[in-house]
Amino acid sequence: MSIDLKTMFDLSGRVCVVTGGGRGIGKSIATALAAHGATVVITGRTQTTLDAAAEEISHAGGKVDAITADVSSEDDVERLARAVEKRHGVAKVLVNNAGVNAIYKRVEDTTLAEWNEIIATNLTGVFLTCRAFGRGMLTAGSGSIVTISSIGGRVGLGKTGPYCASKGGVELFTRSLAIDWAPKGVRVNTVAPAYVETDLTAGLSEHPVLSERITQRTPMRRFAHPDEIAGAVVYLASDASLYVTGQTIGVDGGWTAA
Repeated sequence: MSIDLKTMFDLSGRVCVVTGGGRGIGKSIATALAAHGATVVITGRTQTTLDAAAEEISHAGGKVDAITADVSSEDDVERLARAVEKRHGVAKVLVNNAGVNAIYKRVEDTTLAEWNEIIATNLTGVFLTCRAFGRGMLTAGSGSIVTISSIGGRVGLGKTGPYCASKGGVELFTRSLAIDWAPKGVRVNTVAPAYVETDLTAGLSEHPVLSERITQRTPMRRFAHPDEIAGAVVYLASDASLYVTGQTIGVDGGWTAA
């Protein structure tokens, strides 16, 4: 198959859905996809957050829509998939970015409710969105699914047992799905960042002790910026990665190389 090297990152005409697209990494990903020509649908649980992000993307010239949904709810995800197809047609790209890491404690002190909350969003939510949007991709015979994993899905991190379990599950779910769907033209990959500067990690990046530990453990000696995650997603969404499936791209400043 021949690829036009000049246009291989062009996403014009493609509908891209980004969960958790209203802030942080998700907003950077949505902005980058729109900048490469995609029609981007951002989704999350808070309409005001989505509207603010959509306004920024639109102001920059991007085509964007905002639809509320909770990825841990089967009904919400199915409703979202129907709404996207009705408004824009079949989504050719799904970015599973929505995720939580609501606790920092040892497993013996973790409640079942805390475990369930993290697994429901980070792992079950990925299953639900892949199933809902994958149907259209399989029928169309093409598509790309990118899930934002974590270094916590590849190496252990202290006091984050449920989070690491959810991201490890995402990694192997991705590989299994990639095998099942490759013959149908649907690619499935993950991007695994280390610590990224967002409002959710502000407590870590501003902590005098924990921030120093993280930066010293990271060969590049800093947190990532959300925009630095977006490039890998654009690559996996585009024709530049047509022969890539079942893989994890580490965007971790060298964390997993050390």
